[in-house]
Amino acid sequence: MGYTLCILGCGTMGVAITSGVIASLDAVEANPRGADNPENSADSEASEKTLPNRFIACVNRTESAKRLEKTFGELGPRGKSVEIVVGQNLKAIKESDVVLLCCKPQVAHSILTAFGVRDALDNKLLISILAGVTIAQLEDWVLPTTRVIRAMPNTPCKIREGMTVVSTVPLEDELDRLIIMKIFSSIGRCRFLDEKHFDACTALSGSGPAFVSIVLEAMTDGGVMMGLPRTEALELAAQTLQGTARMALAGAHPAQIKDSVTTPGGCTIAGLLILEDGRVRSTIARGIQIATQHASGLGQSNSSANSQSRARSRFASGAATPTHAND
Repeated sequence: MGYTLCILGCGTMGVAITSGVIASLDAVEANPRGADNPENSADSEASEKTLPNRFIACVNRTESAKRLEKTFGELGPRGKSVEIVVGQNLKAIKESDVVLLCCKPQVAHSILTAFGVRDALDNKLLISILAGVTIAQLEDWVLPTTRVIRAMPNTPCKIREGMTVVSTVPLEDELDRLIIMKIFSSIGRCRFLDEKHFDACTALSGSGPAFVSIVLEAMTDGGVMMGLPRTEALELAAQTLQGTARMALAGAHPAQIKDSVTTPGGCTIAGLLILEDGRVRSTIARGIQIATQHASGLGQSNSSANSQSRARSRFASGAATPTHAND
């Protein structure tokens, strides 16, 4: 049972996702819940359909392949079983059931429109993690029978603490939905949202680690200013942010957490008033707004660049001829 997963353009994020899935599979194998219970056999068989049993990682350079061999080799027997191929995208896609597109956004068009790739993707699930490349663009490059899904993981996926947003999956494609959930839940949290929200998600969870790092660095600097060694200041600040975030994920509202720490006439309210004077709250919120608008522009730039590329290709092949202004 299971399926073959092809990681097309297995770079940093591709490695993170593959490593997370492998670790998840190892955990399931080590703790097979109800494996000896006949009543659970049907559920187990259905679950196996959502788990990959073969991995094919595609790269363009031999040097990259050697790095992947070392990286995956450190993950144990299952990691060593990952098949790493160089310059064999078409062969890998043909042999796969699910394709995870992890290449650079600017080369996606050339990869998906290469000879034979459209046909090889027929009736397969294509999951793209490319920033700024829309589902409409991807669907224009593949056959109508290819099921295209867009996902957006963020940097903390590297340590399996990521946040991935996935475009909505049609109700009739329940197996696809389960496959996607298994993949991205292995590297953190996963949430399905309409693609119209992806620009905001890019700003909030995609760019978010950079914004949070500014806050973390500022808190650390404040501790150093008041005499704390930098190492300890960073640890205190980082653990404080992590603990607070976990409280929020457990259901506590940020305002509730803030109020529970703030006592009348205390040091917390004194510090909060300074932050409010500096418009920290509105500045961060506006940062998300501007980043969202910029993300929207990236998508339009990619679309325009790919349109120009296709036009140049048609002209070069003689499929189209230039027209004069008076024609």
